Amino acid sequence: MKKSVLAFLFVVFCMQSFANLRLPSVLSDHMVLQQQSKAKLWGWADPAAMVYVTTSWNNRTDSVKATRDANWEINIQTPAAGGPYSIVLRSGNIIELKDVLIGEVWICSGQSNMEMNSQWGLPDAKAELPTCYNNKIRFFFVPKTTAKYPQDDCKAQWAICDSNSMKTFSAAGYFFGKKLNKELNVPIGLVSANWGGTAAEVWAPAAVVNDDAVLKASAAEIKPTDWWPYQPGYAYNAMISPLTNFAIAGTIWYQGESNVGRASSYSKLFTGMIGAWRKAWDKDFPFYYVQIAPFKYGDSAQGALLQEAQTKSMSYPNVGMVVVNDLVDDTSDIHPKNKHEVGYRLANWALAETYHHQVASYKSPLYKNMVVQKGKAIIEFDNAPMGLYAKDKKIKQLYIAGEDKIFYPAEGKIERGNLVVWSKKVKDPVAVRYAFGNTAIGNLFGMEGLPVTPFRTDSW
Repeated sequence: MKKSVLAFLFVVFCMQSFANLRLPSVLSDHMVLQQQSKAKLWGWADPAAMVYVTTSWNNRTDSVKATRDANWEINIQTPAAGGPYSIVLRSGNIIELKDVLIGEVWICSGQSNMEMNSQWGLPDAKAELPTCYNNKIRFFFVPKTTAKYPQDDCKAQWAICDSNSMKTFSAAGYFFGKKLNKELNVPIGLVSANWGGTAAEVWAPAAVVNDDAVLKASAAEIKPTDWWPYQPGYAYNAMISPLTNFAIAGTIWYQGESNVGRASSYSKLFTGMIGAWRKAWDKDFPFYYVQIAPFKYGDSAQGALLQEAQTKSMSYPNVGMVVVNDLVDDTSDIHPKNKHEVGYRLANWALAETYHHQVASYKSPLYKNMVVQKGKAIIEFDNAPMGLYAKDKKIKQLYIAGEDKIFYPAEGKIERGNLVVWSKKVKDPVAVRYAFGNTAIGNLFGMEGLPVTPFRTDSW
């Protein structure tokens, strides 16, 4: 009899333990919720148990019944930016989320140039450490993890921006968030999910790659290593999928170096990934990314072709690209150290396009059209309302070719806001290239101060 009672009590204890309300790690103290949105809260509880949610910004209690699969989710309306607030959840046990801010939430993702932090020897990031404390900037750092199938949680926690949390957080992401916080005067939540060396295929849901013959064939060319995953979807499943219930404002992205050599499929892959992420979040959020920097990839123009694929991706809706070839001082280093300016340029895209602030300049001049007159090629540009200028007397990295497809170094000058290009060796120009090469660093800028996007007028 005594054993039966003990067994019964043990069963009750187990049932109560299972019944305890649980939350994913992204719903925790110090988090930032997206302002003025239907923010989703979710987790696990006893099947058919009621879950009650009380938010301190309006002292309202909402409720939802857990499913037979022990899952629950509820949408709560968030107010305009502010806080700190608390959220109390009850279902047998009680969970109180403290120090919750309402503001703007951004995903910061990609490979090593997004991953880089002060511990990588970045002077601008190190200089921030003594004064970086900001209670209105919060970090959520997703650890490197993989999974064969999409996951619903990840092991991480929110942290207030200070010298301890910032030193291991994405420097580009930090500077992006710092500028947004200053200009918008609202709390900023930054979610860092990145992994040095990874190809874009691992960040896209597997179906994006495996259901497309071209992308699947391209992915098959990835060489496995001991340092990062190579299977399509593996980083997405473990590092992005657990976040897709969490309301965000948008994404910033710095990746592409590991797709050099497979540039012909990159634009299709990249835009497919963006579309899949937006579908998972059920939101057409903005996606701002960094064009890869010049680097010694080899004898061919593999890096330039990947840059070109990124430029072509600009035609996809609600995206923006930051050009950084002027921030490179060593083309033998694939990791340019100036992440301060990278973050600020990304922030300017967001301030202008997402938040509709007046920003002096955020789009790099972009090749528009070429016409030939009297043996000279005249190049027109978008995003150059005040024209162009060269930082040196001679315009660098200009090449011109005729029908024979042989490129010669070219002369150039700026006339009426256009670029005029010619060479004595090419009487009838057919094509022009500017800064189109693995290590090519141009010196043409819009009058507003941003570098001209590398381009070629041919498709040879």
